Amino acid sequence: MRVMVLVKATEDSEKGLLPKTEMFEAMGRYNDELTKAGILRDADGLKPSSQGKRVAFDGANRTVIDGPFTAPRELVAGFWLWDVKDMDEAVAWVKRCPNPMPGPSEIEIRPLYEMADFQ
Repeated sequence: MRVMVLVKATEDSEKGLLPKTEMFEAMGRYNDELTKAGILRDADGLKPSSQGKRVAFDGANRTVIDGPFTAPRELVAGFWLWDVKDMDEAVAWVKRCPNPMPGPSEIEIRPLYEMADFQ
């Protein structure tokens, strides 16, 4: 089962504040564990939404919207792509994760569609 693990943005991450060295090191060790377990497929952090754009679709019309975007807790600051046996395993791994932000934060786990879902 493939899952996208989404680190939700915070006001600090939207300000472009980078984590302290200790957090980078702790996250590096965590990512090493995921790799050794054969779970990690990809991972990365995202720059603040002020550096992003959205494209809104309405029929044939396209509208480009410049960041920053509102509601930081609804935005994504980083992600992992994992291959796990089930959602319980994904939750167990997320519980082992160092807090990805200096203060309160959330991580969301979403399963990806597989070809079998469309048959």
